[in-house]
Amino acid sequence: MKHTFYKYQGTGNDFVMVDNRNNLFPKNDTKLIGHLCDRKFGIGADGLILLENDGNTDFRMVYYNSDGNESTMCGNGGRCIVAFARQLGVIDNEAEFTAIDGRHHATIDNDGTVSLHMKDVNAVSVYENYVFMDTGSPHHVEIVEDLETFDVKKIGASIRYSGLYGEKGSNVNFVSAADDTTFAVRTYERGVEDETLSCGTGVTAVAIAMRVLGNTDKDEVTLVTPGGELKVSFTQKGKQFVNIYLTGPAKFVFNGTIEW
Repeated sequence: MKHTFYKYQGTGNDFVMVDNRNNLFPKNDTKLIGHLCDRKFGIGADGLILLENDGNTDFRMVYYNSDGNESTMCGNGGRCIVAFARQLGVIDNEAEFTAIDGRHHATIDNDGTVSLHMKDVNAVSVYENYVFMDTGSPHHVEIVEDLETFDVKKIGASIRYSGLYGEKGSNVNFVSAADDTTFAVRTYERGVEDETLSCGTGVTAVAIAMRVLGNTDKDEVTLVTPGGELKVSFTQKGKQFVNIYLTGPAKFVFNGTIEW
């Protein structure tokens, strides 16, 4: 049977989107999800996202990494599902939705820019050479030199699979500063097991880490990823970070049908 899918990308972080309000998608079929995300034999994407009905909010977001497994929060995916919901007529220019880490509020401009309210960050762990926090997904943040030539896949994988983070692992972000308002970021994502062009929860972690480390005193910073620019704003209350917003473009790429 043929089913309709949609493809979206947010600063190069791309997703297969499925309208699952009829609950027909086989959610436990990891092989199918992996196949749909496969760039040679399927549609091709960093992950797959289901839009479902939710009794308390506009919709529910269910996110899978490209390995076929359901995962933690995806910031760029959250921005893309807001654009998808508008395309489906589920929302207009404002949304409240439920994801694995709780409720999120978002707005979308006419040009497709989405501002997504992220979860509060209540704990930031600072170590000698890196910072760790959970921004909806776990993130390791490390400042490096020569970011453009840095072997993100090799070194990111070694950290992701190291004894630091156990069996579940962590996403790994490498950072260099342009100035105190702009930071370049490259990210190794678990579940994709490779560098992605952008990671929303990752740049959120980087922005907060730069504030904690004293590399910026700003409440909004620009993060330059290989896929484009994102902005992260926040309010610091002691050791806690609240009112965190991830803002950037969410673009429809194409739609089609495929059998499963």
